[in-house]
Amino acid sequence: MTTKTMTVSQALVEFLAHQWTVDGDLRERTIPGIFGIFGHGNVAGVGQALKQLNVEQPDLMPYYQARNEQAMVHQSVGYARVHRRRGTFASAASVGPGAANMLTGAALATSNRLPALLLPSDTFATRVADPVLQQLEHPHDLGIQVTDAFRPVSRFFDRVERPEQLYSIALGAMRVLTDPVETGAVTIALPEDVQAERLEVPLEFLQDREWRIRRPRADRDAFAAAVQAIRGAKRPFIVAGGGVLYSSAEEQLREFVEVTGIAVGTSQAGGGVLAWDHPQYLGGIGATGTLAANRLAADADVIIGIGTRYSDFTTASRTAFQNADVTFVNINVASFDAYKHGTEVPVIADARETLVELITALEDYTVDSDYAQRIRADKSEWDSAVDAAFARSGLSLPGQPEIIGAVQAASAPKDVIVQAAGSLPGDLHKLWRVRDALGYHVEYAFSCMGYEIAGGIGVKRGLLAAGDDRDVIVMVGDGSYLMLNTELVTAVAEGIKVIFVLIQNHGYASIGHLSETVGSERFGTLYREYNADARNFQGDARLPIDLAANARSYGLDVVEIEPGPSAIDDLSAAVTAAKASDSSTFIHINSDPLIYAPDGAGWWDVPVPEVSTLPSTQQARESYEDLRLSQRPLLGKAKR
Repeated sequence: MTTKTMTVSQALVEFLAHQWTVDGDLRERTIPGIFGIFGHGNVAGVGQALKQLNVEQPDLMPYYQARNEQAMVHQSVGYARVHRRRGTFASAASVGPGAANMLTGAALATSNRLPALLLPSDTFATRVADPVLQQLEHPHDLGIQVTDAFRPVSRFFDRVERPEQLYSIALGAMRVLTDPVETGAVTIALPEDVQAERLEVPLEFLQDREWRIRRPRADRDAFAAAVQAIRGAKRPFIVAGGGVLYSSAEEQLREFVEVTGIAVGTSQAGGGVLAWDHPQYLGGIGATGTLAANRLAADADVIIGIGTRYSDFTTASRTAFQNADVTFVNINVASFDAYKHGTEVPVIADARETLVELITALEDYTVDSDYAQRIRADKSEWDSAVDAAFARSGLSLPGQPEIIGAVQAASAPKDVIVQAAGSLPGDLHKLWRVRDALGYHVEYAFSCMGYEIAGGIGVKRGLLAAGDDRDVIVMVGDGSYLMLNTELVTAVAEGIKVIFVLIQNHGYASIGHLSETVGSERFGTLYREYNADARNFQGDARLPIDLAANARSYGLDVVEIEPGPSAIDDLSAAVTAAKASDSSTFIHINSDPLIYAPDGAGWWDVPVPEVSTLPSTQQARESYEDLRLSQRPLLGKAKR
């Protein structure tokens, strides 16, 4: 057997450079690059391996800088979604705080079912220097380290404690990264001494290897049960999730609903499966959904879930589906999701493959004319509500819906909107008129404050890798911006063009509104100077922060929209100019956070204290108890 003398890190990096994902006729690099922030834990390991490859074969495994370890993973996730889970980046961090900084990113990747490879460094496996800098010490278990915290937030975790373990660990990690059911954060912990140890590596380990994405077809009996349930439906409704996009099934979904006339509502991850003006598309569903989608879902006798995990926002905390005799047909490649909430008809299969078969099996089925008319009427009513929300008000401080409308009007059909946390995900789910399958990127499985900028850069990086030069527009509130904004430096350093629109709310707009609804009166949600007498931050004196100046200090082109009756026109002009520019632009606009999007009749279960001395909380509890009456213990009806 021919071997090559290498360190563990050198072998791992070269191995990753030769991994390929195959999805039908598509073949692409599974790991096209590695982000890395170096410290004593990896500078002589993964860092040296990347340097050596950069000298010898610079195109084999490119290295990219990042400014924060969490943000490295966010970039990887943004890239992975654009590539429909066929590719992602590896992220290398040093011992201790560097590794711990990646934990939030790991949880986000796993929650979103999106692949990300994490390479956190670990302390000495030999313990020859014990304790080393940044090592945890637990008297009851000296083997526990920071990297052990990755176990519950990873879909795969292992630690290379001996050089020979690398082979099985690396192959196991790749299997999970490319598995549509298992994928998420994949963590390989690398002790700093083992990273630099010598290994005789078989050349077979370093050859090109292909990982084929599985697209399983439905079991015959399960498929027949699904067809029977749909054929018997009078008011069917489709809930489309991210699985439709990851399966590249949007064209099959369009054909299916055009054949049958069935209406569609989407989860946050499913945004883009149909264009906003398609006759069967009623927009988002659930807690942040549209009135049209939620009305149809409430009365539906058959719900067809396709590639959705049925989060509490999608089900409106189990209040969205009110028909006492509703039947659920859940099509999902993962049995874990297909069987959720007591479904009667689980179909464990790929979305695209199943839709292809459903088109043929139900080619003679269509909803009746009265139901089709109701779909048209509800859609038309909601479209008019969105038009009204987008209408120019002339207010000095426009509301968020009007701001969204201005950005929408200035964007191109294929542009990508990126968001993650705060009130924007809810407003975008209701209002953003998606015109392309990849045009809606809202991270809402983990809803991580701070994802937006790094994730948006990852999206743009992914598009560029695919030869796609469409614009990426990141909308972010001031709360999320302050959480994690340093990757703006990455955009400047690499010349990655992204348009950033910062909405200045002077506090946490989303949680402020939620705080009001649960009786806590926006406590702790305003950016105000501390009142020493009252011991709170609830006064009128706003903080003198200047986030536009902060962005300008990073080297971006900055446009500040002054409050006034022309603010919306100025915003539209700024977005138009930013699209024409070759470099990143940061647009700052002040808003009125008390102007809300039109109501979609969705609910989110946030428990209110049963006992309180605050009248506001007492009133909120009464409302909460009334709303809970519409919750269902299970989504699917019991067998009789």
